[in-house]
Amino acid sequence: MSSEVIKAAGIGFCMGVRRAIDIITGVACEHGGVETLGALVHNRQVLGKLAERGVRIVDDLSGVRGNIVAISAHGVGPEVMGEIAARRLEVIDTTCHFVKRAQVAAGKLADAGFYTVVFGDGGHPEVKGILGWAGGKGLATTDAADLARLSALPGKLGLLSQTTQIPDAFSRFVKSVLDIALVKDAEIRIVDTLCHDIRRRQADTLRMAEGSDVVFVIGGRNSANTRHLFDVCAAVAGTYQIETAKEINPEWLFGKKKIGVTAGASTDDETIDEVMARLEELAQN
Repeated sequence: MSSEVIKAAGIGFCMGVRRAIDIITGVACEHGGVETLGALVHNRQVLGKLAERGVRIVDDLSGVRGNIVAISAHGVGPEVMGEIAARRLEVIDTTCHFVKRAQVAAGKLADAGFYTVVFGDGGHPEVKGILGWAGGKGLATTDAADLARLSALPGKLGLLSQTTQIPDAFSRFVKSVLDIALVKDAEIRIVDTLCHDIRRRQADTLRMAEGSDVVFVIGGRNSANTRHLFDVCAAVAGTYQIETAKEINPEWLFGKKKIGVTAGASTDDETIDEVMARLEELAQN
């Protein structure tokens, strides 16, 4: 008997990624190429296609050869923006508006005297940028115990989240911070900076995964939102993360009647279609 392949609703590029790619593709076409400060998105297949259109990645501003530089959807801090201005470079800012919202919130918290705590990966460019807008007064962590280890707990704490984090995980983090801070007369301000699209995508994926025997999550291995989709699925079903259809091992489908598929926000439609076609082919055997 053949198996059924089920695709989660609303997968493919999110609005922020699609906007960034559209902007950069247009600029590259107009100028014969463009340089981006860091990877525009965390997906090797998409970056490869952009490279074919003349999009070149530079690790820092010292690598910029032309007079135009693009900022990725992950955004940057004010120090970087200041350096770009000092070098009189034209800037193409593709920062996702949800990331921009988190940056603005961090700045307002800092101006009000709050120490900003970002629930997220401190090494991720989005989080680095958000902390930059906090004026250096903050930290990034996914473990509330890190606050208890500070030499002196700040009296005013502002809590934000990396936009792609799992809502339930952020809620648990907030509760843990409250347990630590409320016994020390702290003032706490919580700002919901989770991306609405990512939140919906995670909810749709969870519903799909709960009815599946095995789930395939398509996306870059250095993509935060893809990793969180994997975590959502792995909690309820056997789950594999892949970047392309070539990585699918037919043995993973043995005995599976319901095969679920979801994808990160920077995974292109072509890659998703190729994975779906391969799984449907295997499901009939």
